Amino acid sequence: MSTHFSKRDELIHALTDQMRISSTVTIFFHQAIAEHLGLNQTDHKCLELLQRKGAMTAGELAEESKLTTGAITGVIDRLEKAGFARRVKDPNDRRRWIIEIVQENIKIIEDLFKTFAQQTMQLYDKYTDEELAVILDYVSESTNLTVEWTKKLREKR
Repeated sequence: MSTHFSKRDELIHALTDQMRISSTVTIFFHQAIAEHLGLNQTDHKCLELLQRKGAMTAGELAEESKLTTGAITGVIDRLEKAGFARRVKDPNDRRRWIIEIVQENIKIIEDLFKTFAQQTMQLYDKYTDEELAVILDYVSESTNLTVEWTKKLREKR
């Protein structure tokens, strides 16, 4: 008995395979970046959270990263030691500390990504605005789905 797949089935299969490959490659890419910066992957991604979302308390960083407060203390210690972040007193509550990036040292990361960002822009140029809108929708929905499944996995522990 032969199996006949429709064009849609073939596309879905190919897309699923490519997304798995992309996920793996992305993890190894960020591992290489972290190693280049003298960090581990978790530290690197917590630094990215600080860059994207701005300064925050250790508790807020723990919540954003879904790490324990104990683990976050180690992350912050390592980011400080590497010169990428610092603890500063909260001006509104002197009992609290705010974790902020050390802007002058972030240039290392910006320089690292400069050519990659340029090549990514060239890739975007291959697509129409309508195609980019579809890609954006897919990536956003896929991200939301991943976030929800991550929550479900953590709830089962």
